[in-house]
Amino acid sequence: MRLTIRTGVALLSAALLAAATPVAFAQDMPPMPRPGPEHEMLKSEEGTWDATIEMQTPGGPMTSTGTETNRMGCGGLCLISDFTGELMPGMRFEGHGVTVWDPAKKAYVGTWTDSMSQGIAMGESTYDAKTKTSTGWLEGRDAMSGAMIKTKTVVEHKDPDTRVFTMFNPDGAPGMTITYRRKK
Repeated sequence: MRLTIRTGVALLSAALLAAATPVAFAQDMPPMPRPGPEHEMLKSEEGTWDATIEMQTPGGPMTSTGTETNRMGCGGLCLISDFTGELMPGMRFEGHGVTVWDPAKKAYVGTWTDSMSQGIAMGESTYDAKTKTSTGWLEGRDAMSGAMIKTKTVVEHKDPDTRVFTMFNPDGAPGMTITYRRKK
């Protein structure tokens, strides 16, 4: 009988401790982050976009099309992007990115991976509300050589339904331009 009472007391104590722990834990937690004005730029890119891709290749310019679908996630704190398209007939391309506002850096930071990548690219950019332009960099493995490269990126928000992304080659020349038009 003593074993049963001890077991009962132990179980009751464990239950009380478990019930009290979330409250105590929550009281020690800092407040949950909430979307702020910086997240409005990310939110402006929500939706489905038709993409026209222009790439400079050794064989000359190449054009293809794709679709990007963006949604806000994590309680409005991040933009989640999914891209599909064909780089050339029969060569399917898929990509996935996540972008957040980093208040410590006072910059947008993000990751990108795609079906031509050998890992995850990391990027950082700042947004100029006056010119409606994001300027930054993306660092990851080059699809052809596998070497780590850091490229400049610029996104111009032409109007609420049009934006132009340009990625520059390491030599500073534009290497790829994607014009996005929001699907109605």
